[in-house]
Amino acid sequence: MKEEILVNITSREVRVAVVENGVLLEVLIERSSRRGLVSNIYKGKASRVLPGMQAAFLEVGLARTGFLHASDIVYPNGNGNGDVEGGEAQGDNRPTISELIREGDDILVQVLKDPMGTKGARLTTYISIPSRFLVYLPSSHNVGVSTRIEDEQERTRLRDLVESMRPPEQDGGFIVRTAAEGASHDALRADMMFLEKLWSAIRRRCESTPSAGLVYEDLDLPRRILRDLLSADIERIRVDNHEAFVRMKDFAQTFIPELAPVIEEYVSDRPIFDLHNVEDEIQRALGRKVQLKSGGYLIIDQTEAMTTIDVNTGGFVGHRNLEDTIFKTNLEAAQAIARQLRLRNLGGIIILDFIDMTDREHRQQVLHSLSKYLAGDHAKTFLSDVSELGLVEMTRKRTRESLEHLLCESCPTCEGRGFIKTAETVCYEIFRDIVRQTRQFDFQQLMILASQDVTDLLLDEESGALAELEEATGKPIRLQAETAYRTDQFDVVVM
Repeated sequence: MKEEILVNITSREVRVAVVENGVLLEVLIERSSRRGLVSNIYKGKASRVLPGMQAAFLEVGLARTGFLHASDIVYPNGNGNGDVEGGEAQGDNRPTISELIREGDDILVQVLKDPMGTKGARLTTYISIPSRFLVYLPSSHNVGVSTRIEDEQERTRLRDLVESMRPPEQDGGFIVRTAAEGASHDALRADMMFLEKLWSAIRRRCESTPSAGLVYEDLDLPRRILRDLLSADIERIRVDNHEAFVRMKDFAQTFIPELAPVIEEYVSDRPIFDLHNVEDEIQRALGRKVQLKSGGYLIIDQTEAMTTIDVNTGGFVGHRNLEDTIFKTNLEAAQAIARQLRLRNLGGIIILDFIDMTDREHRQQVLHSLSKYLAGDHAKTFLSDVSELGLVEMTRKRTRESLEHLLCESCPTCEGRGFIKTAETVCYEIFRDIVRQTRQFDFQQLMILASQDVTDLLLDEESGALAELEEATGKPIRLQAETAYRTDQFDVVVM
């Protein structure tokens, strides 16, 4: 599978599209007004320690305080071996948040998750600094290898290489990234030396940085994709901005010289995101409904707690029997779901409601198919079996806002509910309010201010009910259409 990366740059926004065989897989967006914070390192100041939550809130110089849980704090393991990797001590062995942090303490922290909605950034003291082939972990002593490298001999070779290059007295551990598969001794050594120097520079800068200040900022998006996304599958990278092209080319020649030739400057008059219909695909990714080629479709709904995806056969009737039709629709939906999760950057808890299948073998094949398509996702996923209710529960690691939350805001009319009251419902509310006003006030006439739809309904289908109210109250009722009013907005004014 050959991939192509398109980079669109304007003065205020950078957009990156990952395309595989002409199909849009992923969109990354970074705006100057709200740059992503993941991997940035701050010198945080503890403003509140909450023993009941086993967490603390830290000032890091952002609009909202960051959240640091006790499980994300490096602590001594009590046996003289320095710091341990998170989560080894459990239950009564784990120190409480009050033992780890006090209000006013300065702590070096890294952003795990960007601020989302009303929540501040999720923080950790388990610092990790990535390079092309390695990730340096100052608080660890181990060497790990990415699980995406499946060949055991290669895994052993990489682990032994890194272990042999690391001096015995050196603090810190390493994770060998997927991109290191097949990497040479010299390439790994160069990465290790770079990370050691960078960590030393970060520690020096931390000493001179004031509380709630930025110590280290991660690379900008164009160079970050070179570090994190480039692989042997990348056929070319097109960049539509000359200055960015030069920066990316220089970065690649310094750190990834073998892949520098795939970076090209895009100079056509046609907008770069018009290639492969990327702009249209982004617009479709903001809708609830995803049409399948067979005629079936998905309905995707994001809520505060989770995302739900419902699979429907739609107009697909099949050619053999119902079970076969359902199976084929679910197989097609599995591929579409894996793509939509990555394209929309949906994270957290996700509930998949496939069409019910009576054949156990069919259920297993659909799950296997979904797992296979999810394997290409950069975000970590966990997939459960089909529940007794016929649902598939899964999680996908969330580190940044979804595409919908990044590009959209709640509708001012329905305030994010996705629906508003009908004109008929509003008419009946007006009738009840008229009765209420009549019993409370003495007046000469009533004025109803409402939207055009509601006013038209009152003058047409509900005119009889309005006449009955006039007769019952003995007062005239006037109507006035207000173009600025929403359908569910009205006022009953006594005069």
